[in-house]
Amino acid sequence: MTTVLITGSSTGFGALAARSFAELGHDVIATMRTPAKGDALLDDAAEHGWSLRVVALDVTDTASIEAAVAEVGVPDVLVNNAGVELKSPVTAAADDEMLWQFDANVFGVARMLRAVVPGMRERGSGVVVNVGSIAGLVGRPFAGFYAASKHALEGLSEALRFEVGRQGVRVHLIQPGQFPTALGSNTRYAEAFDPGTDDRAMSDRLDVAIRGLVPDTGEPADAQEVADVIVRVALDPAAPFRTLVGGDAEMIAAVKAQGTFEEFEAAMRTTLDWWD
Repeated sequence: MTTVLITGSSTGFGALAARSFAELGHDVIATMRTPAKGDALLDDAAEHGWSLRVVALDVTDTASIEAAVAEVGVPDVLVNNAGVELKSPVTAAADDEMLWQFDANVFGVARMLRAVVPGMRERGSGVVVNVGSIAGLVGRPFAGFYAASKHALEGLSEALRFEVGRQGVRVHLIQPGQFPTALGSNTRYAEAFDPGTDDRAMSDRLDVAIRGLVPDTGEPADAQEVADVIVRVALDPAAPFRTLVGGDAEMIAAVKAQGTFEEFEAAMRTTLDWWD
């Protein structure tokens, strides 16, 4: 039985991945800032006989991380899923807003790696799955700090893979596109980015255009697709380092890889009608 620790497990990709691992018979440690939000997971585990625990863990709090790892031990698989999003023009974010974005998405991952990976290296085995985003490959207007945090995660993941692969630790990066999750409830708008600004109106229009990149099948994209990829990559020693998930992510990555940035920029401006 594989032990899997997942951060940000109260909703979204984290909760779905927790259920998927548990259903396959693995021992799941579903962590979240507020354990009461894990009641639905615990109810499912009791109903199906899954091995699943809910443990308090806040990735922005070193003491919380250390206490959780001391309680559960070094897992076989670490899924760094917890994250937040700041919406703001690049020039409008205050210091505390920028730090809030990076504290969860970058420093939080680094804290988890610091707490868990040395034990994996000492044991000679382990898997790290970092949940990034297509935003780690492109920077969209008015979400530059979110994209920057996911670009940073790309660099951390690459470096870590080189550093620990020789000691039996696999590192993988998942790059989802748009999926309906509770990330929106963890989205913060910069104080200067209020609805009365021209930038905010442009951002709202861009949101509509970006949603149009996903083919309209009459059904919303299924976030379970991302959870399934997390599980598959974690359990497959032959899995690639990076895995794109979603038609929009695959399209954007393919277009960007075809030529210069200026060519990509022109293609995306045309697709999104973003010429003003």
